[in-house]
Amino acid sequence: VQLQASGGGLVQAGGSLRLSCAASGRTFSTNAMGWFRQAPGKEREFVATISATGTVIFYTNSVKGRFTISRDNAKNTVFLQMNILKPEDTAVYYCAASRGAIATMKDSGYDYWGQGTLVTVSS
Repeated sequence: VQLQASGGGLVQAGGSLRLSCAASGRTFSTNAMGWFRQAPGKEREFVATISATGTVIFYTNSVKGRFTISRDNAKNTVFLQMNILKPEDTAVYYCAASRGAIATMKDSGYDYWGQGTLVTVSS
């Protein structure tokens, strides 16, 4: 599975961005997907995950109510809608795919990673 993330950019605090992650391969619909982020000088952290069927979703507490993860299995794409962005959301965002179908918040549960897309939120 190859992953290509896009949609990052510069936005003012309170604004919105929608990240996309396009996946290659015919097994996308059987893979749980996740979004992680890494801010400058910090470790990579979990943001959101969605099960293969889209029925199970988890978020890290800091983005609940602001971010929405979704997927379109017909288009092999997972999305992260980010609203009410804050400067602390500034990071490189990575999408990841698991060989399994179960949503997981652990980065060790993912087998494939995209190249990352930079999100910068100005105050």
